Amino acid sequence: MLLIRLAGPLQSWGTASRFAARRDSHTRPTKSAVIGMCAAALGLPRTMGLNNPHKTGTQQPAPTPLGKLAQTVFGVRADHPGVPVRDYHTVGAGTYPLRPRDLITDHRRAAAVSASLEETAGDRFGHHTLTGWYGAPKKIATDPHSGVLVSGEVIRTALITERWYLADATFLVGLQHEDQQFLTAVAQALEHPQHLLWLGRKSCPPSGTLALKTVAGDLDTVFRTHRLLPGPDGAADPARTPWAWLQTPPTERGAKPVQDQPLNFDAAQPEHTMRWEVRRRITIIPNATDWEDIIP
Repeated sequence: MLLIRLAGPLQSWGTASRFAARRDSHTRPTKSAVIGMCAAALGLPRTMGLNNPHKTGTQQPAPTPLGKLAQTVFGVRADHPGVPVRDYHTVGAGTYPLRPRDLITDHRRAAAVSASLEETAGDRFGHHTLTGWYGAPKKIATDPHSGVLVSGEVIRTALITERWYLADATFLVGLQHEDQQFLTAVAQALEHPQHLLWLGRKSCPPSGTLALKTVAGDLDTVFRTHRLLPGPDGAADPARTPWAWLQTPPTERGAKPVQDQPLNFDAAQPEHTMRWEVRRRITIIPNATDWEDIIP
């Protein structure tokens, strides 16, 4: 089993609010997000499938590296659950200086500013502005006059979004797989990633050590036999019994479905399916293993 530490000033684990005005955060890391982070560390392409093509008509397809990551049994222990933080966020609107290409590519901008252009003396460009034309373009279509792609929404009002994060949270994640050599490679990649890593969103980089170590055992046993990770202040309450969420077969008593089992990470249309998990309080044993050489 590979143990991963997820800690940072901010984390945000989306589940159902992708590109919405309100972007919630789950109370804990999702399996899809952790697998995606490991895949990015390994440098896997987003187009990679879970299985290699059949070599013969009867041979079972071998899993790709992404397939091996998806096969892992996933668990997360909330050593420090963190505090929910709301960010009031605006995008667009306001005033911005026009550039020559803004007039060349969009005749509507040129018409709107033409009067002030004629009245301005001098040969320097860059002092002309339009109010309310700045922001993420919407309703993109080919302009019938110029033939270029332009926004069908000329005057752009500010887009107000509400984004939620977890502040000062620390989680212990377990990825259980029979191929220990593969888990060791993932651990190496997390500490020397081929792509940038983040805790749910690009504005949430991880801090300090990610890959802790590989150990033998099941999730429940490993979580009970390892002490709580230190929090932002460098301390951990040994008497606290944290919550943990453990992936389990659907026949397990108390198991609940979670829609975060990744099928592919295609940027245009990522796919997920259902897995099952149970929630438990974890009592750390008195002689639990201490953590060493963790960079906070």
